[in-house]
Amino acid sequence: MIDKLEFLIALSRERHFGRAAELCGVTQPTLSAGLKQLEGELGVLLVARGSRFQGFTADGERVLDWARRIVGDARAMRQEIDALKRGLSGHLRLSVIPTALSMVASLTTPYRARHPNVTFTILSRTSAEVLKDPVYRIAAAPAATSRIPKTTPVKNLTGPPCGSPLYAWSGAVRHSRSGPDST
Repeated sequence: MIDKLEFLIALSRERHFGRAAELCGVTQPTLSAGLKQLEGELGVLLVARGSRFQGFTADGERVLDWARRIVGDARAMRQEIDALKRGLSGHLRLSVIPTALSMVASLTTPYRARHPNVTFTILSRTSAEVLKDPVYRIAAAPAATSRIPKTTPVKNLTGPPCGSPLYAWSGAVRHSRSGPDST
């Protein structure tokens, strides 16, 4: 079903059956048949058809919203599985105050040993610059191909001016290795 949902998303992007089929790497009849099958499975008309694409029905718009979420989740799952198989990859940017620069190697060296496909940029910043940097909030910034939606809050520390809690590096490392709900 996911491939048919991808057909629907491609059609919404291209607004043309032929270009949507090309985007999906299939023929136009294959795309049309897949959309017809999806309509049959769901029991609703999704696409207003004529000699050309005329748009989506109200049900089609609703299914399109669901399709985007489902296909997005499926892609995220594939990325996470790939990360489990091959390890993390990507680029991690660290903003560090000058007095803590000497400790960076003790954090990055073991992390790099476990995840050789992760590269680092170390930026020397003042405390005020670190607090203003949106990447500073590790809960909102992906460290690599895996997402880090939440990590372990640091106890007894004041959060940034926006009121968000600070997060422990160990929590981020533990999360990126084992998943969001690991402890």
